[in-house]
Amino acid sequence: MARVKAKPRMKRQKVTFSLKATNASEVILMGDFNGWNPKKHPMRKDANGLWEKAVLIPPGKYEYKFLVDGHWKEDPLNEQKKCSNCYGTYNNVLNVLAK
Repeated sequence: MARVKAKPRMKRQKVTFSLKATNASEVILMGDFNGWNPKKHPMRKDANGLWEKAVLIPPGKYEYKFLVDGHWKEDPLNEQKKCSNCYGTYNNVLNVLAK
């Protein structure tokens, strides 16, 4: 019997997202890496009003945004390009490279 060689698994990379939103009471990281699910990646706020969330993401190109107290917000720290979405606004683009 011939053996099928398993496809090598892409190693996930740790990506830390952050957003300064001092007066926010809730910030959620949402993107196509988590199915735009608001329950998957709630962020935590530190004493200085910086919200952070570290996630493991496989290599690839992803779109994401922050949901701040029920309102969409683009990532002001993202140095990569944005792309338009079907709602007439923009999503941030993240390229996770394989190591």
